[in-house]
Amino acid sequence: MAQYSRIEVANIMRGTGMVPLFYHPDVELGKKVLKACYDGGARLMEFTARGDFAFEVFSELNHYAIAELPGMVMGVGSITDAGAASLFLQMGANFVVTPSLREDIAMVCNRRKVLWSPGCGSLTEINKAEEMGCEIVKLFPGSTYGPGFVKAIKGPQPWTSIMPTGGVSTEEDNLRAWFEAGVTCVGMGSKLISKDILAAKDFQKLESLVRNTLAIIQKVRN
Repeated sequence: MAQYSRIEVANIMRGTGMVPLFYHPDVELGKKVLKACYDGGARLMEFTARGDFAFEVFSELNHYAIAELPGMVMGVGSITDAGAASLFLQMGANFVVTPSLREDIAMVCNRRKVLWSPGCGSLTEINKAEEMGCEIVKLFPGSTYGPGFVKAIKGPQPWTSIMPTGGVSTEEDNLRAWFEAGVTCVGMGSKLISKDILAAKDFQKLESLVRNTLAIIQKVRN
């Protein structure tokens, strides 16, 4: 069962401005990544469930977060059907992120008052998601649309909350462009938790990168 309501999760997303994305089949490595992100100030983690038996890894990581990292909100991404969403909700996922707009997933999450963030690529899809109760829309792939798309959407719909994923980096110019366009938060995967960091197991570097990125986000917001 989720530890946080969808409104609580949405507020944490708005407050921190960043959702790290991560997948690896090694549970112990995953715990170290979680700890580094947590110590760097992140309070959310989207576990992108793309590998075989990913549900087992997520379950272990969520147990670890609940026991050792108070306030760390674990969610799951790359969910493509209602069955998978239900499985991860049973393991305590606090939010569900999808690559596309899926009404079946919306229904499963809304029944449990769990935040779901669907990947949308048009104003029509965004409107449909909001009609189904979506708090924060995922713009995916962000690199295809760019900050200009966000600015265009926010013109007629200033109430729309958008989280781009893909095409977001740790550089100040990149983050400034997204937040000045009006995004609520950004999803960051390999540009934050890189293959090089994982290969070197340089968790101190990851902690510093997370801390610095969050500081830049606060700076460009002000």
